[in-house]
Amino acid sequence: MTEKEIRLACSPLSVEQPTKEVSTLERELETHTIESGEQAQSPGAGSSQPPLSKARTIALVATLTGAAFLNTLTVQAVVIVLPSIGKALDIPVARQQWIVSAYSLAFGCFLLLWGKLGDVYGKRSIFILGSLWVAILTLINPFATNEIAFDLLRGLQGVGGAGNVPTAIGILSATFPPGKARNYAFSLYSAGAPMGSVMGNLLGGLVAQYASWRWIFWILSIMAFLVTAAGYFVIPKPPPRSNTEPKKSIDWVGALLVTVGVLILLFALAEGNVVGWSKPYIPVLIVASILCIITFVIWQLYQEKRTRRQPLMKITLFKRLKVSAAMLAMAVFFSAFNNYLIFSTYFYQEYLGLSAIQTTLRFIPTGVVGILTVLVTSQLLSRVPIHYILMWGMTCVGLANLLMAVPIPPTETYWAYGFPAMCLAVFGADTLFPSLLLLVAHNLPPEDQALGGGLVNALGQIGRAIGLAIGTAIQVAVQKSQEGTRVVDMEDNVGDHAYLHGLHAAQWLNVGFAATGFLVVALAFRGAGVIGGAPKCRKKQSR
Repeated sequence: MTEKEIRLACSPLSVEQPTKEVSTLERELETHTIESGEQAQSPGAGSSQPPLSKARTIALVATLTGAAFLNTLTVQAVVIVLPSIGKALDIPVARQQWIVSAYSLAFGCFLLLWGKLGDVYGKRSIFILGSLWVAILTLINPFATNEIAFDLLRGLQGVGGAGNVPTAIGILSATFPPGKARNYAFSLYSAGAPMGSVMGNLLGGLVAQYASWRWIFWILSIMAFLVTAAGYFVIPKPPPRSNTEPKKSIDWVGALLVTVGVLILLFALAEGNVVGWSKPYIPVLIVASILCIITFVIWQLYQEKRTRRQPLMKITLFKRLKVSAAMLAMAVFFSAFNNYLIFSTYFYQEYLGLSAIQTTLRFIPTGVVGILTVLVTSQLLSRVPIHYILMWGMTCVGLANLLMAVPIPPTETYWAYGFPAMCLAVFGADTLFPSLLLLVAHNLPPEDQALGGGLVNALGQIGRAIGLAIGTAIQVAVQKSQEGTRVVDMEDNVGDHAYLHGLHAAQWLNVGFAATGFLVVALAFRGAGVIGGAPKCRKKQSR
């Protein structure tokens, strides 16, 4: 994966909470009894804890949101200063992408393991540990004096970041019962894709302009320490474990198989985009990763059906149509949405020749529209059947890619097609992401909530990587065919119509991803009804 390819490939959340949204959440908390955030985190879920106050509950959502926003910011801000880091550490341009890829690879392949650790040992402990891990590693990262040490520290940061996402989702699921308050919490959590990308680009640009690139890491470290401290004080402690309940354990063989398998797969897909798919070791790595994942599935089935040991992941969960469909929908959504962001960046920077700041300004609507979409989505989830919301989201993502795929003259004003495409992309993303997270939480037992959060995000990362690999291959192939040569100059593409045809072809692929997702959600969730409403037995309980 090149520096540009990774520039906007991210996910959830902003620490900056819309005041109106928080006020609405306060009102909803008055009509919902919010159970302790760790009731379902451990086997002691049966024991009750005092309800959280409104202030502490809002602080809890803000803390979990801030952790996810920080994960996005860590990727986006560093992308902007890659040339400065490369110059300071004497890293060639061809290898600078690993400064970003090392974090993303480690993050993607450790999600499942951290999710299971959270379900077994407590989500609060794993969340705090992951946040502290990120804070310490980010603090010392700028002191690395060579390329290998720097990339290694970036990868270790990703390991810590992977501990925050699944546990945050599990804590939200355990803290908020089904109803409007849960809808607001998940919608806020899911609002970071636009805010993270905008704030990351702006932070990177400002620091690159006025200070040393090292301040990027030190600012991120300060924010991570704040999240760690907030997590320690606002996330409720789990109830004591009952002596009569069986102890949970970790399937370390399964953890090793799936972590290695996903790591090799993501590495091969990232490396293939850099060195080319004709290198013989790329398909070998892909085959090896598939074999690891297949072996993992067989091992999990054996553990689940033939022994009394607990598997890392219950494969039989995928027998539930809605769970499998939600995972597939998340994968194709990530493919379509992240590819849209990446190839749109190519269009503005590489084809039109705009600067990084000029390109960033064109992505600002993703942040503004994202906040507005969160306000609407949190209301729709308790009123509109879920399959209508999902179909709307997939349609918006497909239309955004369609606007960038059709041969509209490049000289046309940004407001004619670029601005509507940005708005549609975020309409889709900020309705799909919270809806799919709620679906997974709704269909999994309490003891698997963090694992489910890790699984859905891991499949999103895999979908993003596979979609980017296919999209890049199509883009390069079409560009070669247009130029009538096997050699494509990727350095100077300003005004190159062959390059533009390649971008259009890649965006058509994204339209196909979105169309596939539309069919999946239309068929699998038909009749699913409203999943964001409170159970009927809870209503009017105060009477």
